Amino acid sequence: MSLLFDQLKPSYSNLFKNMVVNHESVPELQESVSKIQKGIPQYKEVQAATGVDWKFIAIVHSMECNCRFDEHLHNGDSLSKRTVNVPAGRPLKGNPPFTWKDSAIDSLTLQKLNGAIDWSIEGILFQLEVYNGMSYRHLKVPINTPYLWSGSNQYISGKYVKDHVYDPNAVSKQIGGALILQQLIKNGSV
Repeated sequence: MSLLFDQLKPSYSNLFKNMVVNHESVPELQESVSKIQKGIPQYKEVQAATGVDWKFIAIVHSMECNCRFDEHLHNGDSLSKRTVNVPAGRPLKGNPPFTWKDSAIDSLTLQKLNGAIDWSIEGILFQLEVYNGMSYRHLKVPINTPYLWSGSNQYISGKYVKDHVYDPNAVSKQIGGALILQQLIKNGSV
């Protein structure tokens, strides 16, 4: 993975530096960042337990759960039982209902994010793309993943509308993680 990151790092840097948020995305972006700011103490608790940067945790939480603390960080399933959607059956240990913190630690550990990782801006962007999947890079005509760039000038269209079904004309309505990271930096949260 570090070789791939080294190859992609300049691209992330360039895309992030030249990213402009689409005007119509600003209200949703501000709402997402406001929710994240309220959860910073919880994100920092999980950072202390795992070594995973709190900004990464917060962005994944926003993308997967709309910052809800009653859902699994893995995929947004309810904490009242083990996950049903991929990855199903998580956490393996303990009994439901699960705490958000325990499930978040399980998710990050499952993704092997609790090791020595570059948590620079480019490192966070890379890990976010890996977390969601690198499949947009393997399309016949590769595109910038909407998981990072949706709502900005770095993304126009193309989206997996369900598992393994790609529609080049579909447009993601979700705000991308790069936009959230940029706004956290602008707000002074970072």
